[in-house]
Formats: sequence, structure tokens, C-alpha cells
Amino acid sequence: MEEPQVSDHVSKQPDYTKRQRVIGTIFYVLLVIASLVTIGGMIYTIADSIMPEGKLDVFLALNLGFQIAIVGGFLAGFFFLIIFFYGLFKRGRKWILRITFKKKEIAEHYKGRVGVQIIAGALLISVIGAIIGIAAAFIIEGITGPSGPWSEFLNSLSVGNWILIGGIGLFILAFLGIFLIYFWKNGYYLILKIMGGLEKDKS
Repeated sequence: MEEPQVSDHVSKQPDYTKRQRVIGTIFYVLLVIASLVTIGGMIYTIADSIMPEGKLDVFLALNLGFQIAIVGGFLAGFFFLIIFFYGLFKRGRKWILRITFKKKEIAEHYKGRVGVQIIAGALLISVIGAIIGIAAAFIIEGITGPSGPWSEFLNSLSVGNWILIGGIGLFILAFLGIFLIYFWKNGYYLILKIMGGLEKDKS
């Protein structure tokens, strides 16, 4: 009797921990939410360009049949996107896990070097601090800054524009989180690689 064959695809699957899979799921869901908000913002922005005001009044003035058709059309599109992203769940989460938690082998004499870990952590904290500083600068400028081009630009944005900006902001937040995890996991190896090259040149 022949033994069952195990495909190479299954045998080569990375062994991710439960915590890593949860993180991958969270980031994938965040990307899905960002996609839905961005698409909604694009549709609302187009509607604002066609009819800046009075959209709700026009909708309420329609007869019940048109109202049901419009609501049904939006819901159909929404659930289609949900089904689409749900079908891509495994592939999308695998892509995130492959980027953020890719395993790398390091030389034995480099393992457990506390100094390198501290440098990598300090570098990561510095990068986070710079990003937070830039974000805070834009927020403070927009809220308390003088009436200049930036404030005028914010005041000129429509509801659709704000929704679109919110979706893009969620995309930035998701990719920033993925980058920070990647940097935290791989910054250590990057510093080790630099150190290894320097040690070879020194020898």
C-alpha cells in the first residue's frame, strides 16, 4: 500500500506562532478597513464634485422604489468587497507574515549580543519619535496654526475628502506598523551585517 504523498508546498510552509498569526490578521483587517474607507471616500468625493450640497434632500425626494434601489446597490457593492477581501484573507495574511516575520539565520558568535539589541532598539525608538513628531507637527499646524495656506486647504476639504484622507491615513498606519515590526525584527540583523563587514575589514 502506497504511503500518502505530502506536497512540497505544504512541507515548506513557514511555522508561524499564534501571536504572529494574530498580528498578521490584525494588519490584514486594518488594510481591508482602509480599502473600504478609501473607496467610500472616492465615491463621496465624486458625489461632492457633482453635487456639493443637497444630496440627502435629493435622495429623500425620490420615491421609495428608487431609494430601495440605491441603498441596495450600495449594499451589494459593499458585500461584494467583503466577499472579495475574505477570499484573499489567507493570501493577504501570508504576505504580511512573510514580510514581517521572515526568519534569518545569524552567526553563533553574534547571538545574544545585548549591545547590538540596545542599538537596534534605540534606532527604532528614534525612527518612531521622528514619525510621531512629523505627525504632531501637521496636526498642531492644522489646529492651532495661523490662517495660512495649510489652514485654508483644510477648510476647503469636503466630507468626501475627509473620508478619503481617513482611508489613506489608515493605509499609512497599517504599512507603518508593518515597517516598524519588520525593522524591529530585521534591524538587528542589519546592524550585525554591518558589524560583520567591519570586522572582516579590520582583520
